[in-house]
Amino acid sequence: MEAAEIELDRRVIAREELVEALTASAVETTAVTEAEAEQETAPSPAPVPGSIVPPWREGSPVTVLAPDYQRILGVLDERQPAGQGPLKAKEITVELGLETTSAKVEGVRSKARRLAEHGWLVQETSGMFSVGQRPVAASGAGSSA
Repeated sequence: MEAAEIELDRRVIAREELVEALTASAVETTAVTEAEAEQETAPSPAPVPGSIVPPWREGSPVTVLAPDYQRILGVLDERQPAGQGPLKAKEITVELGLETTSAKVEGVRSKARRLAEHGWLVQETSGMFSVGQRPVAASGAGSSA
């Protein structure tokens, strides 16, 4: 059963990375004007699990991210005001209340890397993640994480 769970987690991660790679490829081959790009970043009705991570922009609300990504950001955002340092993927996994199996840790690491690649997080050379200098993006009604 554990082997099947690990294989399923690997396939979910592979699918997310494939969707992201295909999306990036499509973006590179299509010339998008600045006005069109701003329209595309308008808040969508509701993110769905497995959706791609949009690039972070000034004023971007956390709610544009899928719930799993919002939870990862929430864990790291809670540490910043307390003056605590960055976290490793395993520590984030523990903070999220997940089992620390290699499949779960790799899933969290993959999501955190994706957030870092799109500017939502900072990944340090040691493999640790933090919110860095990114200002906390909030929609007009306050924090939604």
